[in-house]
Amino acid sequence: MDSIIIIAIPSIILMILLASFKEKKNTFENFIIGAKNGMMTVVEIFPTLVGLFVAVIMLRVSGILNIVINLFHPIFTLVGIPSEILPVAILRPISGSSALAIGTEIMKQYGIDSNIGLIISTMLGSTETTIYAISVYTKGKYYKNAWRVLVIALFGDFIAVLLSVYLSKFLS
Repeated sequence: MDSIIIIAIPSIILMILLASFKEKKNTFENFIIGAKNGMMTVVEIFPTLVGLFVAVIMLRVSGILNIVINLFHPIFTLVGIPSEILPVAILRPISGSSALAIGTEIMKQYGIDSNIGLIISTMLGSTETTIYAISVYTKGKYYKNAWRVLVIALFGDFIAVLLSVYLSKFLS
């Protein structure tokens, strides 16, 4: 396995150089153009990313996350969804790293092999950082129909959360 890793990257670089030579393209110039385009993308999406990170921090520090969890606790309990998973379910569409951090704390508390641990790990593996991804793909610009993508993607996340809960009960 280690020998494959050792030769993989040089082989990929060699294949790129050979393809560039065959196509008679200036590899370094194309690299510089790609790097410039990448930097432009970073500049375009940076304000959106800062806004998302600040929003996540504000949700956690202000206590709004706990208020939302307490507000929906009776509803989720009624339909059999453990309220312990709500912080991850709420934060996952916004920030993968925040959801992972909270999910890790929850799994330490309840155990990895517990029903809660199984649900959390399934949710983290089957949901997307929807709002973050849409922000990056639209590069922070206004798109008339972006709300449709957001609604459909959030619905997909909701279905993934439900399936995580109910399938973990079924498979336990």
